[in-house]
Amino acid sequence: MAIKVGDKIPDATVSRMTSEGPKAITTGELFDGKKVVLFALPGAFTPTCSNQHLPGFLKHADEILKKGVSKIACLSVNDAFVMGAWGKDQGVGDKILMLADGSGAFTKALGLSLDLSAHGMGERSTRYAMIVDNRVVKFLGIESNPGVATESSAEKVLGAL
Repeated sequence: MAIKVGDKIPDATVSRMTSEGPKAITTGELFDGKKVVLFALPGAFTPTCSNQHLPGFLKHADEILKKGVSKIACLSVNDAFVMGAWGKDQGVGDKILMLADGSGAFTKALGLSLDLSAHGMGERSTRYAMIVDNRVVKFLGIESNPGVATESSAEKVLGAL
């Protein structure tokens, strides 16, 4: 069953790329006592993700952060090396935290996994965006079609903040 507004983010560990290599980060470290915008997508370097979804959050990052958001995070079922390289390619700097859910465990715990095996991509994340306040989901925009980013767009998140 998929997470919904009012639910608490489950305990999990994801990773991020640092100058020393991949580093684990828990959902507690990420969400406890903070307001966080988390958006997830099926895959780094894929068309909608690279041309629309991530660039939208990068474009609106300052506006989102001015609304009391502590952190904007981008999550994908990829490894930390891929997410780090994609973040560099997209020029995210320190505006967006690039998170890797390599095994998809966090994505499965949220009930937001997507089977793209027919397209050679395996189990991935559904495209979504959420606003989380002290670990509680306050807004959740899930896409029914992974090839579009409307319900999970930065503009939709800004409107909900």
